[in-house]
Amino acid sequence: MSVWLPSAPCTPPGCATHQGPAAGRLRAFARLLAGTLVVLAGVLLAPAAALLGALFGTPVRDLLTRRWARTVVRAFGVRVRITGGPGPRGALVVANHISWLDIPLIAATLPGRMLAKSEVRRWPLLGPLAARGGTLFLERDRLRTLPGTVREMASALAGGARVIAFPEGSTWCGRAQGRFRPAVFQAALDAGAAVQPVRISYLPTGAAAFVGDDSLGASLWRVAAAGGLTAEIRLLPVIPASSFPDRRSLARAAQLAVARQSANRPSVSVHQFVNSSSAHASSLRTPS
Repeated sequence: MSVWLPSAPCTPPGCATHQGPAAGRLRAFARLLAGTLVVLAGVLLAPAAALLGALFGTPVRDLLTRRWARTVVRAFGVRVRITGGPGPRGALVVANHISWLDIPLIAATLPGRMLAKSEVRRWPLLGPLAARGGTLFLERDRLRTLPGTVREMASALAGGARVIAFPEGSTWCGRAQGRFRPAVFQAALDAGAAVQPVRISYLPTGAAAFVGDDSLGASLWRVAAAGGLTAEIRLLPVIPASSFPDRRSLARAAQLAVARQSANRPSVSVHQFVNSSSAHASSLRTPS
C-alpha cells in the first residue's frame, strides 16, 4: 500500500476488546447467520429495488435502502439511537470512521451514494451490492485519479444526490478521531453543496472497532457475540460550503463539529489527533 495513505495507531488487541456482557455462543451464531442472510437478500433483491426506484423515484429507493440497512444492523444485535435531523438531499455527508457497521448505520439514516476504495468492488456479496447501489469508487494507489473522482462526486451533488464519505481515510477505534483529509470537501465547494457532519459512536467502546490488521470475519464475530452493544449516530447541523474560502478550512470546520460531539476523550497519547505515515491493512480505509 502507498505510504501516503493515512492510518490510525489503533490495533485490535489494544482497542477492539469488548468490555461489556457477552451474548453467548448460540445467540452469536444466530446473529451471524441472520446478518449474512440479510446481506445476501440485499444482493439478490438489489435489481428489483433499483427498478422500483426508477419507476417510483428516489423516495421509494431511499425507503427500501433504509429498511434493509436497519435490518442488517438489528440482525447483528446492535441497538441504534439517532439524534438530530437530516440535512437536504444534495449534501455531502462526512462522518468519523470506526467500523464496517458505520456504512449500514448511515444508510439507515441518510441513504445516498457512498465513496469507497476500489477494492470493495471485488468483495464477495458486498462488492456487487455496493456497485448496484451507486457507490463511487476511488483507486487510492493512483493519485492521478483523485481529481476525476472529485468531479464525479461534485456532479452527483449538483444533481441532487447525497454523497457519503469518511474523510479520516482510515478506521479509528472511537476513543479519538483522525484528521479530516480535505480532498472530498472540494466536491462540495465545486457543487455549491452543503456539508452535514455526522458523529458515530458505539457503547461499550471496543467491540465494533474494525482497525489495523483486523480481519472482517473476526470483527463480524466480535459484534455478533457482544451483548448490549448500542450505536449512536448524531446528525449535526449543516455547514454551508460557501461560507469557507477553501477545502482545508471547510474540512477543519467539519472535523471540529464532529470532535465536539465526542463523549470519549482519549486518555493516552496513542489516541491523540495523530496521523501515521505508514498504512496498516485496515479493510475499511477510505480515500481522502
